[in-house]
Amino acid sequence: MSEQRIAAPRPCYRLIPSQFPPIGLFDTVSTPADLEAVMDPAGWTNDRLVSERLRRLPEAEWAFGRHNSSIIMAAFLHAPPGGTRFAGPDLGARYAAAAINTAVAEVAHHLRRELVARNVPAMTRTYRTYHCRLEGDYLDLREQQAARPELYDGTNYTASQTFGEAERASGGDGLAYDSLRHSGGTNVVAYRPSKVLDVVQGEHLDVSVTADAPTIQVRRLSE
Repeated sequence: MSEQRIAAPRPCYRLIPSQFPPIGLFDTVSTPADLEAVMDPAGWTNDRLVSERLRRLPEAEWAFGRHNSSIIMAAFLHAPPGGTRFAGPDLGARYAAAAINTAVAEVAHHLRRELVARNVPAMTRTYRTYHCRLEGDYLDLREQQAARPELYDGTNYTASQTFGEAERASGGDGLAYDSLRHSGGTNVVAYRPSKVLDVVQGEHLDVSVTADAPTIQVRRLSE
């Protein structure tokens, strides 16, 4: 089975709900000691796991003192209780897509799952877009859905989380894989904050989904 490693697509795109405003804590400090000193008064430890996750990252991996550092670190420090496809709940990772359409399809999928869970006919959410440059070498899992079905399971992430965390523990930079939400799309999961570079905020989008149709409506908001 191929163990090829590739460069990440450039740029990569990520959408973040605009209801979560950017916090510039990591952008403004200049040393790891400064960062630890200001985390409590800045409110980042409202979730007690944030500090624990920060200490699971080697200091050499901390992103701080540069533009949008907080956006980078948030992906690692705020992880869902059940984890994500290629990362467990103990430490997050940065997911991104090779194309903006793929990034939209990914968030729309989760928006539709929320719609179903809440039993409402339609939902719209505003997102802000980010693009970045990912350095490093990424294990290429594209076109391996037949060979590695356990990594592409639509609902059970047990095998894929174990695989991803083993790759992280071995020093790997991350994984490139097929999007299950956008045919032909490519996603990347990055495990090293230090290799997430040149993060730039772009446009704001309204993404809408309905219960009775698989279509996704996207409206670009004026600046």
